[in-house]
Formats: sequence, structure tokens, C-alpha cells
Amino acid sequence: MITVICPVYNEARFIQKVLDFCVNAMPVEKEIIFIDGQSTDSTCDIINSYIQKHPHITLLHNPQRYVPFSLNLALKHARGEIIIRLDAHTEYAQDYFERIVETFDKSGADIVGGPMRIAKGNQMQEAIGYVTSTLFGIGDSSFHFEDFEGFTDSVYLGAWKKSIFSGTGDFDESLKRNQDDEFHYRARKNGFTIYQSPAIRLQYYPRETVKALFRQYFEYGLYKPFVLKKNKSAIRLRHLVPSLFVLYCLAAVIALSIQMYVVLIPLACYLLTDIYFCIASKKSPAVMARIAIAYPVIHIAYGTGFLIGFVRMLQKKN
Repeated sequence: MITVICPVYNEARFIQKVLDFCVNAMPVEKEIIFIDGQSTDSTCDIINSYIQKHPHITLLHNPQRYVPFSLNLALKHARGEIIIRLDAHTEYAQDYFERIVETFDKSGADIVGGPMRIAKGNQMQEAIGYVTSTLFGIGDSSFHFEDFEGFTDSVYLGAWKKSIFSGTGDFDESLKRNQDDEFHYRARKNGFTIYQSPAIRLQYYPRETVKALFRQYFEYGLYKPFVLKKNKSAIRLRHLVPSLFVLYCLAAVIALSIQMYVVLIPLACYLLTDIYFCIASKKSPAVMARIAIAYPVIHIAYGTGFLIGFVRMLQKKN
């Protein structure tokens, strides 16, 4: 049997679609656990209306609100041999669960998942989807590339054999963000394997505004130093480049104040690269304009968050 777990918070706009998918998708024999982080909208009411018709759905309540607490709470109740995590902002192919089970059998891996395909949303979401599928946007993180298949460092959302948790421990509740990455790095450190298959199909809805995008990537950066401290072998160049870019921008402001204009050469190269990827996208002019904005927003947000997180980590150490 499989166990499906889905942390939720104020997901009234999306939860019915997730519920319908869970109920109708094969296999029939499964348990479905939603964990609510103190929603203030009608999320719980909608879930409870489904529970009345489908007793294999359970609703748990997480007073700590944040995702790692929800995941660990669900793990305590899970009875399935395979645990599949869902996200309310994501759409899933009807055979999603079946392909996960198939990939476990085919690969022999302990953790499996599919690439993060981008769902069709507004123009900003389309732009973010393109940006996060390019090397210039997010580096070489494999789950952003639709055609990649093979063993990897981490997967989006993920499905886990329940048996591995006795060897890895639970999710790190000190991490508001990046708890999936930290868990997957820890799993690999303990000898477990992770496999990505493009046959596992899902579509993710990116943030809808520049403000929401900045906050998301700032928080990713903020908690990343704590993840890398626990798993030093997981450090990649892509984790460090945005913070170096932010430091360069700060240094450039100082250099310009004393008329050292040569410092603008790297910035000009950055802007030319931004323009190149905008044109290469072959999107509409409106989407290209948003792509041009999304690149620096992601880089500056993540880099700033990383630097602040790094300083906090040093302060905590002392």
C-alpha cells in the first residue's frame, strides 16, 4: 500500500483539484493524509467534506504550521510501504502514483521523483518557469530539466520507501525551507539512492508576483547555509554564485562612488547574458520583459538570503 501526504495552509483555491486527483488516481488501495498548518480559509472544511465520502482520507493538524513539522507528523501516522509527498500548488498526471511505484521497481532506488514541469499560468509564472529551467537561472539542479533520467542528488517533492527513515531520521524541523534538500542530502550520505524519471509527470505553479518570487528565493538562500553545514559534500558552485554576485553589486556601488567605471564590465556581461536568454526563450515581448526581471530577482534574493543565513549560522555557532 502507498501513503500519500500533503501539507496544506490556506489552499482553498487549489485543494479540491488535489483531492479529486487523490481519490480517482490508481491504485485504489492507498491512504491519503492532509496536514493543515492552521489555515484561516475554508481548506479544512473542503477536506472534511471529502472525508465524509472517502474514509481513507485523514486530516491532521499541525500547530507549528511549518512544513517539516507537518511531514514528521504524517510519518508517524503513515502505514504504507511507499510514502508519496504532494504539494497543493502542483498538478499531477493521472498515472502519477503508478509511475512512482514502477520507477521504484525499475531503478531499485530508495527515493524517486519526477522533474518539475511548469504549469501554464499568468505571464509572470510563464517567465519564472522558463528562468528556472535554464542554467543561467538556477544552475545544474537536475529536477528542473524535463528530460533528465538517472540517479541524482535530489528530486522535487519525492516519494520515499518508509524503511529508509529508520536510517536517516525525520525531517529537520529547524528548517522552514529546504528541508527536502537537506533530507535528500542526508539520505545519500547514509547510502540511500535517489532516482529521477521523466515518466513521473507533474506540473508546478510558480509564484504569481515579483514580490512573492523574491520572498521565496530569499528564504531558499536563508536556510541553505544550515543545510550545507550539515552536509558539506552537497556544496555546489550554484549555491555560492548568487551571493558572490550580491557582494559584487555592493562593491560596484562603492567603486562607482570613486569613478572606477571598469567595475561595470562584469555587470554589462550579466545584462547581456540576461538579454540573450530572454531572446532565446522565443516568448512574447511581455513574457520576455518579465524574464529579464526574474533573473536578477532570483539571483539577488537567493544571494542576499544566503549571506544573511551564513552570518546567522556563524553567530549561532559562536
